[in-house]
Amino acid sequence: MPEPGGPTAHRDRFAAENLPPRELWPAFDYESLPELRAYPSRMNCGAILLDDTAAAGHRDRSVLHLGDATWTYGALRDLSERIARVLVEDCGLVPGNRVLLRSANTPMLVACWFAVLKAGGICVTTMQLLRARELVHIVEKAQISHALCDLALMDEMEEARDRTGGLLEHLLTFTPLGNRPDDASLDRAAAEKPSGFANCDTAANDVALIAFTSGTTGNPKATMHFHRDVIAMCDCFPRYFDMSAPKDVFAGTPPLAFTFGLGGLTAFPMRFGASTRFFPGPMSPEEMIEAVERYRITGLYTAPTAYRVMADIAHGHDLSSLVKCVSAGETLPKATWEAFHAATGIPIVDGLGSTEMLHIFVAAAREEMRAGYTGRAIPGYRARVVDEAGEDLPPGEPGLLAVRGPTGCRYLDDIERQQVYVRKGWNYPGDVYAMEEDGYFRYVARADDMIISAGYNISGPEVEAALLDHPAVAECAVIGKPDPARTNIVKAFVVLREGSEPGAETVQRLQDFVKAEIAPYKYPREIEFVPDLPKTETGKMQRFRLREQEKDDSGGG
Repeated sequence: MPEPGGPTAHRDRFAAENLPPRELWPAFDYESLPELRAYPSRMNCGAILLDDTAAAGHRDRSVLHLGDATWTYGALRDLSERIARVLVEDCGLVPGNRVLLRSANTPMLVACWFAVLKAGGICVTTMQLLRARELVHIVEKAQISHALCDLALMDEMEEARDRTGGLLEHLLTFTPLGNRPDDASLDRAAAEKPSGFANCDTAANDVALIAFTSGTTGNPKATMHFHRDVIAMCDCFPRYFDMSAPKDVFAGTPPLAFTFGLGGLTAFPMRFGASTRFFPGPMSPEEMIEAVERYRITGLYTAPTAYRVMADIAHGHDLSSLVKCVSAGETLPKATWEAFHAATGIPIVDGLGSTEMLHIFVAAAREEMRAGYTGRAIPGYRARVVDEAGEDLPPGEPGLLAVRGPTGCRYLDDIERQQVYVRKGWNYPGDVYAMEEDGYFRYVARADDMIISAGYNISGPEVEAALLDHPAVAECAVIGKPDPARTNIVKAFVVLREGSEPGAETVQRLQDFVKAEIAPYKYPREIEFVPDLPKTETGKMQRFRLREQEKDDSGGG
């Protein structure tokens, strides 16, 4: 089937010109589901998720909650249109420009996200924890000219702007509810605009968002997704597994900068007329339990570590409203699934997805979940377990997971990584799985150097790069060390320069330094000082030897 799309609406052709060559794209399948077959050639995912849902009888229904504030679909549409006017009329945004969004999960972040899409821009949503050096890489990689930033997070954003030599021309500030025009420039400018905005008539295959994900070679990778892709992720997992309905109220921990959070806490609810509750700050498992009870939340999106803690403290809380629980970010241990089910009666859906694929592609319906298994390829997708040559392996034999469907990997200006992730039309997410005869997949291991810790993907080389900027560090190697509470922790092996003394004070100085250079959750929780590091004869670091050492020390096989 020819790919739907038609002439681009983008006047700024940067994104299209930096897609990988077409022969390196994965194969896409739009025939397996009626919803996919029905997509038109012109689609604006912002208009579909917001305008069409409001027009379908949900205009006066709640869509977002924060504290005592509740926004309706109609109010969100109105504000997003006024922000779109600011971008186009005041900031000169043209379709195809990239817009960086920097904020915690708030209603105003969602309004900005929709405004960018309505105006034909490309959303580049970033985590609030990122530091200036990380933001600089994103701004330069995606050639970003516009940024909308929460007022409370401006320090690092301003430093990034200063360090990118004028590339970032327009920088506006907002507050969580957009209601402080005296303090925030975007709040003020939007308040002065009339409502109503003519949505950009984007093609289905115009780029809608660029999502950055930590890579195994240091700098994060940039993945590119079309307007059609955003709608496709909603019409596969949540639609076919009954994971979103108008009566639902969702909450969770993943930031909207992660596509896991974007789908579970914005796109999925809004595709089906549901609502999402945000919170002022990071939520602990104890706070999530209390929030479920207080606000009658029906669905949660969070990491396995949080479910494990919640299982231990669920007794005595009224969790009768909670029905739909999704775990992703790392594999869900069988013991965690069983403990949570025993404590609450709720079967957690273990979803396997990736930023490259946009969202979940292997899972199971709630009533079909099996402890210790991720599930099967969801409707719309195919998944196989293959050897290094791409040949199918027999049931039960571990191998590389290969996937394809209506979404897939397109890296921004990165042919080398594209050729690794996509082979002969199949996406290779980097996981080792075994598939049973009935199609259920059992997780075995990661196939790369990514460290998965408490639901976060952390690049070891990125942490190494930060450590090496410290004057006391001569060499270092960073790995994931098995940890029962967090799956893994970041551990650094450090060779100090002459004159620097090992000890607790040096550990603390290095940890503080890393926290100041990159997002704090990436810092090495354990540092071991060593006289040298294992290398090949050609000088290549042998991190696998360090990983094997830690497995042996922890009693692993």
